[in-house]
Parts: sequence; C-alpha cells; structure tokens
Amino acid sequence: MPSLLSSPADDVFSVADLSTLLDPNGTQHYGPYPSSSPDSSTCGNDWATDTFNRVFTVRTNPDGTFLIVEQFKDGSFVTMFGPSPGACDPSDGFPAGIVNAGVTGSMHGYFTIPLPPGTIQMSTSPNCDAVLNTLPCTTTTFIDTHFTACYPATCPVTTFFFHYSAGDQMLVVHEWKNASADRGGNHGDIQNVSVP
Repeated sequence: MPSLLSSPADDVFSVADLSTLLDPNGTQHYGPYPSSSPDSSTCGNDWATDTFNRVFTVRTNPDGTFLIVEQFKDGSFVTMFGPSPGACDPSDGFPAGIVNAGVTGSMHGYFTIPLPPGTIQMSTSPNCDAVLNTLPCTTTTFIDTHFTACYPATCPVTTFFFHYSAGDQMLVVHEWKNASADRGGNHGDIQNVSVP
C-alpha cells in the first residue's frame, strides 16, 4: 500500500540530524532524552502509549528571539482498546474506527515552538530539566527550565507533524498522519474495524 503521506519532506525532517543541517553557530542541540507519553486521539481518549527519544534544537533568530524544534525520534507505539486515533476527524479520508489493544508500530515527528520576544535563556544545561536534573523529560520541562517559563501558555506549538505506521497486523487502516493544517492536516488511521 503506498504511503498516505503527501509530504515526505516532513518524514525526513522528523528524523534528520539538525546539528549537521543548520548553522552550528546559530543553534544549540540537546538530547536525546528517552521518553514515553500517552497519545490522545481526535476523540480525546488515549489510543496508544508512545516511546521515543526527544531531541531539541534551539535556533537564535536574527531578531534575538528563539525557535525551538523538538523532534521525536526512534519512536514506537502500543495501542489501547478504544476509538482509533482518527475516529473523530471526518476529514482524514477514512470512516471512524476502533483499534484493539496491543497493536504495535513505529512513529516519529516534530514540533516547532517559537518563543515570544523578551524570552530569556536561563540555562544551557545538557539535562532536560535544567533545575532539578530529574526525569521524565517533557516539552514543558525543557522549555520552562531552560528559558523564561512560557510553555504552553504564551509559546504554544505552532506546527506539528507525526507519522505512525503499523504494518498489516489484520488492520483495516495501518498508517496515520497527525499534523497541523500547515503540514496538510490529519490523514489515515490505525484501526482494526471501521464503524459505519
């Protein structure tokens, strides 16, 4: 089955080594930080648990503001029984569905998070938590301990892209793209049964 994704560049960007692609004088690189997180569906339920490495790239813009790119690399997921990830999005190209517990697959993705003017970098600690040096690593922990605390209230994610692939495993649909509108929006699903 051909890929459901319309922009392969997003897949490449998700897993690229940005330390070699971007000017090293204008960027800082942090991670990887082993992480795990529940993953919510378009219906609001958690449909899977994701495990991945977080990698943060901090770019200093010419105007002195910061842009953070958070990549989710080397990821995998395990599903929980319930509505599939795209079940409540009628625009993703597939009907609503149910996913069984125990479906496994791979995933990767990224966030872009522009920090507002006036944000100050408080730390260059190599730890995800620059204050307590503890785990787990989260987006909030990294941003709010390395910079003036702003996430997510005043520095939300503006662009996101995630690609999930589950192979066959007796699935009706086995590939899901969860993305912001500027990256083409959602498409596909991970589902065992379609619900009319």
